[in-house]
Amino acid sequence: MANLLAHLECTRCGRVYDADVLQTLCPEDGGVLYARYDLERGRRELDRDTVAARASGMWRIPELMPVRDPAHIVSLGEGGTPLLAAPRLGQRLGFTNLLIKDEGLNPTGSFKARGLSAAVSRARELGVRAFTIPTAGNAGSALAAYGARAGIPVDVFMPADTPTLFQKEMRAYGAQVHLVDGLIDRAGALARAHAAETGAFDVSTLKEPYRCEGKKTMGYELATELDWALPDVIIYPTGGGTGIVGMWKAFAEMEALGWIGARRPRMVSVQAEGCAPITRAFAEGAERARPWEGAHTYASGIRVPSAVGDYLILRAVRESGGVAVAVPEDAIAEHARLITSDEGIFAAPEGGATLAALVQLRAAGWVGADERVVLFNTGTGLKYPLTPGEEPS
Repeated sequence: MANLLAHLECTRCGRVYDADVLQTLCPEDGGVLYARYDLERGRRELDRDTVAARASGMWRIPELMPVRDPAHIVSLGEGGTPLLAAPRLGQRLGFTNLLIKDEGLNPTGSFKARGLSAAVSRARELGVRAFTIPTAGNAGSALAAYGARAGIPVDVFMPADTPTLFQKEMRAYGAQVHLVDGLIDRAGALARAHAAETGAFDVSTLKEPYRCEGKKTMGYELATELDWALPDVIIYPTGGGTGIVGMWKAFAEMEALGWIGARRPRMVSVQAEGCAPITRAFAEGAERARPWEGAHTYASGIRVPSAVGDYLILRAVRESGGVAVAVPEDAIAEHARLITSDEGIFAAPEGGATLAALVQLRAAGWVGADERVVLFNTGTGLKYPLTPGEEPS
């Protein structure tokens, strides 16, 4: 069956753009562009059970991915990560149906492999010959790996205090690593300047349309793994927020295809108390999130003071009946250790933040003991050798 990519659409003003021309944000209002597909044709020609019987992995449904010619797909075997029952952890905390989606088993050890595989593949198809990215760690690692796989040079801009294992990994893949005094917003400014000077394509979170397409596959995988019955609650660590908005997009696509009904999981956006712009905006009833001053947390993946897609994150959380919460630093480390010791999943601190949020929400009576809850461990803890307060041995 032919690829169903139809056009790009601005998520703010609704303007439509050519999907076969390299695009970034909407030139009219700066809105995030979404890839849109011919879902009416897909409803007629794509059968969900036939799709579910295909080999697992992120490219299981190429008809609904943004690469027209499969020869341009740049893959390292991403996706198809396990959705694991967590019975010991559930028993400890009083939950009967707790699940963990372990994205740490992706190439380069995180969910970022999904987004960068899709973005690099489509950009290569459209003629891109160099990449740049600002990163808190995992996105830079993923771009470096997929750039190496594609034979395309990569320049990464990252805060100088990012854990050193990330830096070593990116250099091993052959990327040029530029350490920045400041946070990811400063790294973003330098990446944009580098792109303007050299012509490299900036694949910053949601500033191009296709990283979201890779992340949406987490939503498709949840549906197939749960026999097309979505969970009651999804708890997700939020920095740039592409995972939440990608899954929310996937659920809408699946409903349009006739694969699921209108029921949705309640989406929970989790941030650290030291960097919680989405949580604050949610509490204020705001559509956009003000930049967070003095952002700090050792969970570097969620140390994002300002997200381009803030309005999309907030929209998904509110439309789902969900909530945005912030958790304290000590709880992040404590609950990452619990996931690791109780279930054998070496959780990144961002994964620990999701469990800390679940405990907090249970105490508030927001989530029931028998609800089916999915936590996302978005990366491996192997890249975070030290927790707060630890000294190198």
